[in-house]
Amino acid sequence: MTTSEAVPAVTPAHAAPAEQRRSRERDPFLDNAKYLAIVLVVTGHLIEDLRDVPEAHAVYFFLYTFHMPLFIALSGHLSRNFTFSAGKARKLISGLAVPYVVFEVAYSLPRYFLYGKLDISLLDPYYLTWFLMSLFLWRLSTPVWLQLRWPLAVAVGLSLLSGTSELPDELSMNRTLGLLPFYVLGLMTTPAHLDLLKRPAVRVAGAVVLVAGLALAFALHTDVATEWIRWRHSNARIGVGDLTGSAARLAMLTAGAVLLAAFLAVTPSRRTWFTGLGAATMYAYLLHGFFVKVFDVYAKEMSTHAGVVIAVLLGVAVATLLCTPPVRRLTHWAVEPDTSWAFTALRRPVRPRS
Repeated sequence: MTTSEAVPAVTPAHAAPAEQRRSRERDPFLDNAKYLAIVLVVTGHLIEDLRDVPEAHAVYFFLYTFHMPLFIALSGHLSRNFTFSAGKARKLISGLAVPYVVFEVAYSLPRYFLYGKLDISLLDPYYLTWFLMSLFLWRLSTPVWLQLRWPLAVAVGLSLLSGTSELPDELSMNRTLGLLPFYVLGLMTTPAHLDLLKRPAVRVAGAVVLVAGLALAFALHTDVATEWIRWRHSNARIGVGDLTGSAARLAMLTAGAVLLAAFLAVTPSRRTWFTGLGAATMYAYLLHGFFVKVFDVYAKEMSTHAGVVIAVLLGVAVATLLCTPPVRRLTHWAVEPDTSWAFTALRRPVRPRS
């Protein structure tokens, strides 16, 4: 019998607030994982333009194999309770749709000031905003996946089929369908599954898998097309047939799942100095692109071994800074805007009188 099963059906009144506080407490393991995931994302973007250095290209290949799958799986796990209730729908609008519009415009403005070109398309995500578009669509589909008998198999099938067609850029269709299995994997992951990853033997195995994965990336990074880890194009655009392309996609899905599980296995489960930062990873995700754009200007001069080290350290520093309370207070209006003024009470159909 678990602890929750042992709790009496009726809780004394004086104990109720304590019980409610415990139910609202955040899981430090998940917040730790989110913080570490965003560090990988920011670092990966900073070293992207330093890939003329072979070691940087290998690390880039390694990180891109699982850093967004990890971020997406965590998002899926935290979306397990999504429904179409009024509160959830409002949060979907204020937490994803409105920030998407804000940052779609914000990332397009530099092109206008530098090149006199203003190209804004709300259906064709620009730069980092593809994740907001995809997450919006994935979260909307959550009730469907929770009712299917074999959700992960269906998601993998859709991912493989998406590579056989030239999908439009609108709604970020290639990434939305290609990376869908990682969201569904997160949805299907229960707290009991995460507890398995916290076992000492599994933690050791996770560390071994990560080291082996990094070594494999160093061995293969020049032989595998970079587009396989970006999920942006069809098999034909990458230059392979559908049979080969489907096999490659299945391999990348498998590698991503194994590496993200290994990474979660080595993630601390106790509270750490960065646990509190894990609640604000969307700030780091949406804001770090401006730092990356500035860094790209100096990419040619930074394409050295020392430059790669500096980029990695800068990635950790930027990700950490952008999750801190002062940054959150300054940018809350854009990342988590208060849109309560735009909503009213849920309208329900009026039943005709008999």
